[in-house]
Amino acid sequence: MNLPIRGKKKYICIYIKQSIMKKQNRKTFLATITTLGAGLAVSAMHMENKKNKMQVIHHVFFWLKNPDSKEDLQKLIEGLRTLKKIETVKKIHIGVPASTELRPVVDGSYSASELLFFDDLAGQNTYQDHPIHLEFIKNCSHLWDKVIVYDSVDV
Repeated sequence: MNLPIRGKKKYICIYIKQSIMKKQNRKTFLATITTLGAGLAVSAMHMENKKNKMQVIHHVFFWLKNPDSKEDLQKLIEGLRTLKKIETVKKIHIGVPASTELRPVVDGSYSASELLFFDDLAGQNTYQDHPIHLEFIKNCSHLWDKVIVYDSVDV
């Protein structure tokens, strides 16, 4: 049961009411309440453990050697898509500069970017040495002139 805590409390109250309406005996009722309470406690502990993890966001910007080459951009994007097969990558976003309003703080000079989400530093470290990542670098590094990486953790 993956309800938020408030949803679980409501579910438990509804379940208790239904149990009483079915006229369960005291022993069955107490066993049911104990089981539901334990499930709620485990769920709360799981949420706390997730909160204590330092999720890592890995944002990489690529500048192609041939920025006007649609073929080079497509090869890079295809290479980036292979990275989602790495088991420690929890989410991936691959993008190109958006046609947003030009302002002094907006840098749209890059060709493509990837945004990867990891549960923790260990997952990001696994990604760095993973054969799929190393293969991507081997197959695509000739396409780019410059790469900048921004890694961040939750605060």
